[in-house]
Amino acid sequence: MKTKKAIVLLSGGLDSATTLAIANSQDYICYALSFDYGQRHKIELKAARQVAASLGVVEHKFICMNLDSIGGSALTDTKIHVPVSGLSKQIPVTYVPARNSVFLSLALGWAEVLSTYQIFIGINAVDYSGYPDCRPEFITAFEKMANLATKAGIEGHKFQVQTPLLNLTKAQIIQEGLRLGVDYSLTISCYQPNQAAEACGVCDACRLRANGFRALDIADPTLYIS
Repeated sequence: MKTKKAIVLLSGGLDSATTLAIANSQDYICYALSFDYGQRHKIELKAARQVAASLGVVEHKFICMNLDSIGGSALTDTKIHVPVSGLSKQIPVTYVPARNSVFLSLALGWAEVLSTYQIFIGINAVDYSGYPDCRPEFITAFEKMANLATKAGIEGHKFQVQTPLLNLTKAQIIQEGLRLGVDYSLTISCYQPNQAAEACGVCDACRLRANGFRALDIADPTLYIS
C-alpha cells in the first residue's frame, strides 16, 4: 500500500500530466493542485480534470486567483498578442510574472496542512521558453525559503520540490509518459486554444509539443484548428 503523500501541480498540459504519472509510479498518494488564475487558455482546467481522473488522485483542488488583474503577460492580458513567429532566445511575453513562485507557495501551504513534504512540478530547463522560474536555481532557492518560512520546516521536516522533467527533452518527456500510460489526447498545451479545445499549432507551447512527437516519429494526438 502507498504511504507517501505528495502535492502535484497539474495544469492539464503534457508536462504536468507526465509529472503526475511519475509521482504515481514512485508510489506517492497524489493530491493534484490546479489554478484558475485568469489565464486566456482556461480550457486547460477541463484537461486537468480529465488527466486527474485518468491517472487517479486522492483529491483535486482548484484555487482561483486574478493574476489577470496584474497583467504583464500574453497569457493573462488579451491585449498582448501571443507570439506565433517561432521560438526566441529572449524571455517571451508569455512569461507570467511570479507565477511559479505563487503556485509553489500555495502548494507549500496545502502540503503543510496535509503533513506532506513533497511537491512535484513539471518545469523543464531544456525544451522551454526561457522562463526564469523554470531554472534549477529557482527551485533550490524556493526549497530553502520553504524550510525557513514554515512551522513544519522549523520543526525539522524537510520540504522538497521534485522536478522529474527538469533535464529531459520534450521527446524524452513524451516517451516516459507513454511508458507510464499517459493519454496525451486528454492534455492541452496551447497558449490560445479555441473553445472546442483545438490548439493553434503556432504558439511556442504548440511548437515544442509537436517537435517532441515528431522527434519520436509518433502520431501527435493534439486537435489542431483546421
